[in-house]
Amino acid sequence: MATHTDATPATVPAGAKQAGDTEARRERWTWVEPSVWTDPMLAALENGVRGGKWFSLIDKVYRQENLHSAFKKVKRNGGAGGVDHVTVDRFEHDLDRELTKLSADLKAGSYEPQAARRVYIEKPGTTEQRPLGIPTVRDRVCEGALRHVLEPIFEREFAESSHGFRPQRSAKDALRAVDHALKAGKGYVVDADIKRYFDTIPHERLLARIAERIADGRVMGLLQQMLQRGVLENRVWVGTETGTPQGGVISPLLANVYLNPLDHLMQQAGHTLVRYADDLVILCATPTEAEAAYGALKAWVAAQGISLHPEKTRIVNMNEAGAGFDFLGYHFEHTRQGRLARWPRRKSMAKLKERLRALTLRANGQSLAVTIMRINRITRGWFGYFKHSNRCTFEALDGWIRGRLRAILRKRAHLKGRGRGRDHQRWTNAFFAEQGYFSLDDAYVQARQSA
Repeated sequence: MATHTDATPATVPAGAKQAGDTEARRERWTWVEPSVWTDPMLAALENGVRGGKWFSLIDKVYRQENLHSAFKKVKRNGGAGGVDHVTVDRFEHDLDRELTKLSADLKAGSYEPQAARRVYIEKPGTTEQRPLGIPTVRDRVCEGALRHVLEPIFEREFAESSHGFRPQRSAKDALRAVDHALKAGKGYVVDADIKRYFDTIPHERLLARIAERIADGRVMGLLQQMLQRGVLENRVWVGTETGTPQGGVISPLLANVYLNPLDHLMQQAGHTLVRYADDLVILCATPTEAEAAYGALKAWVAAQGISLHPEKTRIVNMNEAGAGFDFLGYHFEHTRQGRLARWPRRKSMAKLKERLRALTLRANGQSLAVTIMRINRITRGWFGYFKHSNRCTFEALDGWIRGRLRAILRKRAHLKGRGRGRDHQRWTNAFFAEQGYFSLDDAYVQARQSA
């Protein structure tokens, strides 16, 4: 991509009116980095800048206050070190010197990001592995500072249908949108999967999309360096000609920028799209509309240099008994009893049980109280996300967990096998409640009563 040059700083258009008073504006933008987004800059953000492009942003990136704020978030998120083996704690030990050097390098234009460290994590319920690129702590701080500068500019024009990795939005918002559309009768669902999205985004097109709003050549050059720094895998440097590796601080923002035109395209066509990063569904009222949405999606994706997964992208008729689709950990289905229901998808349940099995081995060596405490730490958070499942999900899971606890107690009573028969009278549900067990079914009932 051609190098961009700096130009005159962006200004508020002549005669532009203030978008409310300062306090009201700050209330609308509570999440932005205050050391970057001053009141005049927020006013320019809301009123629009001349030509729609922002100039002279690099000085906001290397501002010391911005770098300190970015480090705080890196520390909060934790994570391992990168290819230089410098941990977050080690970086913090000499924080002022590290940030002063980083600021000076960014200001002088001598900063160069290091290769990301390639690691693989398992995809729950499959034999596949997901590649991650772990930047160094120093590079994560730089990415965070750059994200502080760029995110509000693009957030202002992101569509309502996008929920992933955005301020004050969550997966629960996306799930509510899907539930609302299904209950409104939009039962023909385009269940789409973009194949290896984060690994295949074309760099040149992504940078061109960002350049539609950012005209600071040094910021654009910094982004290009981050995208093309490569990864270190088995001590071998591998170039990254496409993609924005998962694991980077700025990758989710860049991924949203690239898909933003798709969100608006579907909105303008009248389709109900719900997207969380690269997970998306389009909910339609008729099969004709669903076919049209599928065709438009397929054409747009092909034109952008990415592709749909041929086996995982389909149209689901939710008006048919037994038909369903997975989205953000949930399985939505039209049951054979004629109602719309949802519960954790198989992979979500398998992942939970895998974690719980490790805590409930019959020879785990922990007291029952400690074992239950550790189980509760996991199941409370899990319930917070999946509490909108049908009740039988929690009844069955409670029974499974108590069965494993009874097996532990049988072992300690020098009995063989899993909990059975009289064990339910010997160690009742009330017994486990007295030991502090967090009952998922009781939590479900209480949540429904509160609602």
